[in-house]
Formats: sequence, C-alpha cells, structure tokens
Amino acid sequence: MASTLRQQYDRRAFLKFSAAAAFRTLARQNAPAGVSKSIDTSVLRIAYEESGNPTGFPIILLHGFPDDVHAFDEVAPPLGKAGYRVLVPYLRGFGPTRFRDPAAPRMAEQAAIGQDVVDFADALKLQRFAVAGFDWGGRAACIAAALHQDRVRAAVLIGGYSIQNTVAPSPPGAPAAERGIWYQYYFNTERGRAGLQMNRRALCRFLWETWSPTWQFTDETFNRTAPSFDSPDFVDVVIHSYRHRIGNAPGEPRFMEMEQRLAQRPKIDVPAITLYGADDGIARPAPENPNERNQLPRLVARRVIAGAGHFLPREKPEAVSAAILELLA
Repeated sequence: MASTLRQQYDRRAFLKFSAAAAFRTLARQNAPAGVSKSIDTSVLRIAYEESGNPTGFPIILLHGFPDDVHAFDEVAPPLGKAGYRVLVPYLRGFGPTRFRDPAAPRMAEQAAIGQDVVDFADALKLQRFAVAGFDWGGRAACIAAALHQDRVRAAVLIGGYSIQNTVAPSPPGAPAAERGIWYQYYFNTERGRAGLQMNRRALCRFLWETWSPTWQFTDETFNRTAPSFDSPDFVDVVIHSYRHRIGNAPGEPRFMEMEQRLAQRPKIDVPAITLYGADDGIARPAPENPNERNQLPRLVARRVIAGAGHFLPREKPEAVSAAILELLA
C-alpha cells in the first residue's frame, strides 16, 4: 500500500513538474526575443530589454538584488503574446546601466530607486504604465505606485508593501528575523565592503542558494546574470543602499523631502496583487495578513506561492505573469 501511494505521489510530482516546464517552453517559443536598448535620464543611462508589442500598454518589470533583467526571461513572453509592451531595465549599479556623470556619488537610497522608475517612464514618454518587481525592484514599484497613482495603472508587488522609514531608527526585530538579514549588517562594515568587492559572484550565488533553498538553478542560469555584478558601480551602490536604510550613510539632499514622505508609509491606492514565495529564506511569509490592506486599500489578492523562495519570477514565472494579466484584464 505504501509503495502504491508513493508511486502515485511521484507521478503527480512528475506531472506537475512537466506542466510547469511545458509552460515555460511555450512561453519562450511564443513571443519575440527581447531587444537590448538604452535611454538617458537626467542621472542615468538606463540599459533595458524590450519585447512584445511596441504600441501596446507598457509594463515595467523591476529586478532586485542580487539579480538582473534575466529574472523576467520567462515572465515577459506571455505578456508580449497578450499584446503588451514589456520593458525590463537594469537598476542603477547593475549590468550596463551607468551614471552619466563620472563624478556623481554612487548612491542608491530607496527614493533614488523609485525615482529612477519614473524617470525611465518619462524618458520613454509613458503617460501610464503597470509595474511589477521584487526585492529592490519591488520597493521601487511600491514607491512609483504610492507617489504617482495617476500614472501607475496596476502593481504586482512580490514581497508585498516594502516602503521603509529611513528617517527614524527602526526597532530591532526578533532574533530569527535579524539573522535573516545578516548580509545587511555585513555590508555595514568595511569588512563587508571588501568581501563584496573580492567575492561578489560567490557571495551573490550564496544568497541565491540560501534565499531560494528549493530552487535548483544551473550554473548556466547563474552565469547568465553574474556579469551584471561586475559593473564598476555595483559595490558602491549596494553598500550605500544597505547603509543608508539604517542611518549609516547620508542620502542625496534632493531626496530628503521624498524620504520624509515615504517615512509616513503612504498608501498604494492602485489595483495590486501581492505575491510571496512560501520558502523565502530571508523571511517566510505568513499565510494571511489582514493588515496588508492598510497600505493597499485596492488589494485584489494576496498569494503565497508554494515551491518558491525569494526569486519568485525565476522560480514560478507563470504566477507572476498571470497576476499581471489579471490586473490588466
């Protein structure tokens, strides 16, 4: 009996895996490949990938740390097939995106990352657009949607509402939560800066492995993205981001007022879906969170995705593309 049940379980698991693999293969086959482009804002020359219908409604997909545009390789095709224009920028400090002024300080506070999204949309002359993102990109999506509700039609927020109060010190978390963000404290030391500089690929791979412990990615997958960590701005940008958020590095004066607004935790009053990887190695999400609607009054759905960790667009791309299409339907 036990043997029969085991065989049935193995068969179900195989069919589930096969269906997911078939979805990804079909997604890649039924949409044109992305085109690499760049565009200038006042601060950055932003490199980005574009696919789909060039006259379709625009969707901006925003990657996190440590990752790049390839995080959305299997999210973009279904969106393009549905007639949307899909834009996937490299965040500041990653890949070929560059600061236009060689002397500009390599800063990356949350306000800067959020403003980069709006500046990117302005440079492309996008009046309205949708956003989806995770990690740094999720926070950027939150900020764009919170402060520019007239322009953001919908938001898929992987990891939920993540706008921070960088104006006042945050209280310590529970010991287990503090352990989960050990890398942030590491980056707040000069040893951490040196470690990131010397071991950037090894450290980033370790974060992939520990943040998404059930994701069995290949060397090829990691090596496709790893060159984005070789950017000359990568270390400075990463270090500034993690030091600024706990008050150990100054921000840009031009963002002082914006950070004060963000410290009030503004509501995101646009249609939104929040997604969480059930196995996220930074912090495992609760099955339910009734307080989520306090910041997201137009929340359509909150979904905890089984079998995925922190890098949800890579692990369960169909869940991300389906959420975006649902909001835009």
